[in-house]
Amino acid sequence: MQQPNNMRGRQVAQQPSPLAIRTKKYQLDKNTYTRMALTQVWKRDWWQAVIPLVALSLPAVFWFSWWWIAAAVLVTILYVLLRSAQVTGVTQMEQSKALFERVNYEMDQRQVLLRLNQEQGMRLTWDMIESVRKDNDAYVMYLKQPDLAGQVAGWRAWAAKIMYVPVFLHLPTRIFNSANDLRLFESILRRKGFLPAETAAPEAGGKAA
Repeated sequence: MQQPNNMRGRQVAQQPSPLAIRTKKYQLDKNTYTRMALTQVWKRDWWQAVIPLVALSLPAVFWFSWWWIAAAVLVTILYVLLRSAQVTGVTQMEQSKALFERVNYEMDQRQVLLRLNQEQGMRLTWDMIESVRKDNDAYVMYLKQPDLAGQVAGWRAWAAKIMYVPVFLHLPTRIFNSANDLRLFESILRRKGFLPAETAAPEAGGKAA
């Protein structure tokens, strides 16, 4: 299993920036993470479960037997359970502990800070973020997959890539202190290219075609 090494280690938090957007304390529930991560994994990797189902069912086309069908279904179920257990295992790893602690988030043009207290926290620069999804009640910030160049090669690198478990920050809108903070945060996300640019409203009183 590839560890989410973007979150390894505990860095000393920087002094608060006067321009940073600060949120209320928030702790991502492990069950919430597991549910969201499983949804993301199976939405993306559903085809992996189809491979053993199809491969083990093919002999039944030529030499039909319920044993082939049963074996295909059993192996597929086992794969789904193992892949799902891999996702669940992230919540138990020391390397991902920072994801599930009660922290304040601080965002500015340079970085995102997960501040545990005045001395401790985790710093993420914007180039460590792969994408951001805006939901009705939250922002989900997906971290980039770790670069394994020089660490593993061949089929191991390929397997690590396709078996990667998404690591993300979940920021509910309710943890922001004001509507203005929300607008400023979205403005940062737009400037960084994570959200589409706002469309300018048409000028009033424009000439009719």
